[in-house]
Amino acid sequence: MNYRMIFGNLGTVLCIEAALMTLASIVSAIYGQDDVYAFLISIAILIVVGFLLHLLKPKDGQMYARDGFATVALSWLFISLFGALPYFISGAIPTPIDAFFESVSGFSTTGATVLTDIESLPRGILFWRSFTHWVGGMGVLALMLAILPSVKANTVHMLVAESPGPTPGKLVPKLGQTVKILYVIYSAMTALQIILLIISGMPVYDSVIHALGTAGTGGFSIRSTSIGAYNNVFSEVVIAVFMFLFGTNFALYYRMIRGNLKSCLRDAEFRFYLGTVLVSTVLITLDLTGKVFGSFWEALRHSSFQVSSIITTTGYSTADFNLWPSFSKAILMLLLFIGASAGSTAGGIKCIRIVLLMKLVRREVHRIIHPRSVYTVRINGKAVDEDVLSGVTVFFYAFMCIFAIALLIVSLEGKDMISNFTAVATCIGNVGPGLGIVGPMGNFSSYSVLSKAVFTFCMIAGRLEIMPVLLLLAPTFWKKVNI
Repeated sequence: MNYRMIFGNLGTVLCIEAALMTLASIVSAIYGQDDVYAFLISIAILIVVGFLLHLLKPKDGQMYARDGFATVALSWLFISLFGALPYFISGAIPTPIDAFFESVSGFSTTGATVLTDIESLPRGILFWRSFTHWVGGMGVLALMLAILPSVKANTVHMLVAESPGPTPGKLVPKLGQTVKILYVIYSAMTALQIILLIISGMPVYDSVIHALGTAGTGGFSIRSTSIGAYNNVFSEVVIAVFMFLFGTNFALYYRMIRGNLKSCLRDAEFRFYLGTVLVSTVLITLDLTGKVFGSFWEALRHSSFQVSSIITTTGYSTADFNLWPSFSKAILMLLLFIGASAGSTAGGIKCIRIVLLMKLVRREVHRIIHPRSVYTVRINGKAVDEDVLSGVTVFFYAFMCIFAIALLIVSLEGKDMISNFTAVATCIGNVGPGLGIVGPMGNFSSYSVLSKAVFTFCMIAGRLEIMPVLLLLAPTFWKKVNI
């Protein structure tokens, strides 16, 4: 294990976080609020610690796979820890575990909150809270690779460990250039959404906040009743569309820019993603019409928004779906587990894994019927490597095991099963709102320190797709071995 390289990269990440936090301090200064001092103190701490760690120069410049996984897991832990400082120092969230929970929820793009009076918080704190979504959506290490030309190509291991989905790849031969292309697309889409929200009549500050939350598919709002507080159909449509777009594999946008539109429409994952959204929207609309909303169009308005919000794991809401019929809530909970596309900013299991798992089931059924036949799993006309299929099944098993263990621990509190089940599911899926106590109009504040610690672990594990976090817990991972 190359400890000097790991902690050197960690120092670089903390310095980048200090630079990012400067934006929040500027917002705070513009509005003339006292939280600016909390940001300045936090920035100073980040610079000192980051600079000291950055002084560690590795003797060996080669980064191996486990060095990359360790760098990613520790970086996400530390940026969340230091990202909690403004909340704690300003007094916005006076309890350390709550401040850390909120910070992890922001960077992991979960959107779960312990806050009960969001509107009373300073503007700088609210900006930082949503800006962590934007940073965490594409990835903190990916940002480092994009802005530091000195980073070597062998750090592809970090991108692999941080990227959502089973098969991250390069758009162009050079890794750094690939990440830059992704960030240009990401930034351009965010800017376009801000403009459209301003046109819709939403205030400029509110537009920026909600665009950042949409881009990172995080869902932190500056209103206790989320997007429903504005009661603005145009802004709801804009946010719903962009949630769907940010839940789409960004590699498809690059293909579209290159003029290869047909390959995007033929993409198996995208078709499954789009089909799931359309079918779910229709079913929920029919279920809500006459039961919750008087007209079909009103039901369509809210069902389409909520389907887009849940499947992309954003977590915004226009209505309290906690009060919807059981059938509609069941569909939303299934979407919570499925998630959106790999290579997007969304969480969940991911559509490509669901597609591959269904194909694996089909293959096993085919093998039972025809024992001597050879059945190759294909995606978009290409055979899928057995290593990828094995990785998908291992991920799914690990995902469900962590979910089950976390649910058992959280259930020790004695809260109702619906709240506990959806609270764990929404944290490991990086969604935000669940049902019951943690519904769209509720929060996680009533849970104990132990439960919040479990939720925090689930959020990080879900964002990093399980394995980097599990590797940190394996004793043999830290032992010196011959490579």
